[in-house]
Amino acid sequence: MRRRRINEVEEHEEPREGVSLAKLRSRPDLEAVRLPGAMAQGLRLALALLALTYAGPQEARSEQELRFKPPPSQRPVRLFTEDELARYDGHKEDEPIYIAVKGVVFDVTSGKEFYGKGAPYNALAGKDSTRSVAKMSLDPADLTYDTMGLTEEQLQSLDETFSNVYKAKYPIVGYTARRILNEDGSPNPNFKPEDQPHFTIKDEF
Repeated sequence: MRRRRINEVEEHEEPREGVSLAKLRSRPDLEAVRLPGAMAQGLRLALALLALTYAGPQEARSEQELRFKPPPSQRPVRLFTEDELARYDGHKEDEPIYIAVKGVVFDVTSGKEFYGKGAPYNALAGKDSTRSVAKMSLDPADLTYDTMGLTEEQLQSLDETFSNVYKAKYPIVGYTARRILNEDGSPNPNFKPEDQPHFTIKDEF
């Protein structure tokens, strides 16, 4: 196998001096509530203060809501069994193509010329091919997740290809059961999803 580098902030109109009172004066139904002298001036002052109180704190609250908006909840992760992963081996035209490396499932559909049906690396698709990637091998015996017996050089090659090829080029869509669960089927407390900030990944479940 030849290695390839392969918010809307609510806006409030600034109150204009005299507009509200002018509207009040122009409404005949409010004639009965007009107040003379000092009481009228007091009413004008109260209305002005009310307008300032409404505009100032409301805008501050809106700004605070944006600034202190809580982060979105952590995304759920999809778990793939071997049978589920095998569905995405590139042999069906209407299905995406997935490959798992180090227990991380990547959508490699955009690399169909490499992993699609009849393509050079199609043997890697639909399974966890960690050992094959580490050894740069298409030997059927290497088409497995098992890394036992690999050399330091092979393990280093695995890490480099995982980061510089798969994580860099293909979006993560889930994880194998071995990556998420312990041997007894209980959740692995040490599991941590891979970070892939340069992709905007859609949920598929």
